[in-house]
Amino acid sequence: MKPTRVSTLVIVAVVCAAAGWLLLRAVYAKLPPLPWTGVPALLIAAVAEAWMGRDLKARIVGRGLGARRGGDQGARSGPKPVDPLFVSRMVALAKASSVAAAIIAGFAAGFDFYLAGSLNASTPREDALTAVITFVAAVVLACAALYLENSCRVPEDPDAAQADH
Repeated sequence: MKPTRVSTLVIVAVVCAAAGWLLLRAVYAKLPPLPWTGVPALLIAAVAEAWMGRDLKARIVGRGLGARRGGDQGARSGPKPVDPLFVSRMVALAKASSVAAAIIAGFAAGFDFYLAGSLNASTPREDALTAVITFVAAVVLACAALYLENSCRVPEDPDAAQADH
């Protein structure tokens, strides 16, 4: 499986921004105000994925939480090994989250592009502010998802690289 490329996520976001802008031209007047409730959900997911990435990276490299804290785990002699199936599930979660975040960021950007000309009225101004904050939260989630995906990689063995020379 190939790593997610940032360029792919940017393309997805741009396409969704254009689609959102076109859609809003037809239906914005009929829509209720844009809800802000997606922002906390995106940020909670970002924190959870970043935390999981930090933990997985430490466990894969071999420095479990007990080893970082000075070995306060008693007789336990090393970090808990990582189940490969769990790591593959985390990669799938990271890939799905990064694409979902790109889609959400794109539609939020489409909202902002559409509303840029009508910020004098209160509802479009509130919708534009909500869309900006949603865009930022979606970008944070995409970054956390890319970090989680990167954290699932097994580091190259330095001994194998030295044996080649």
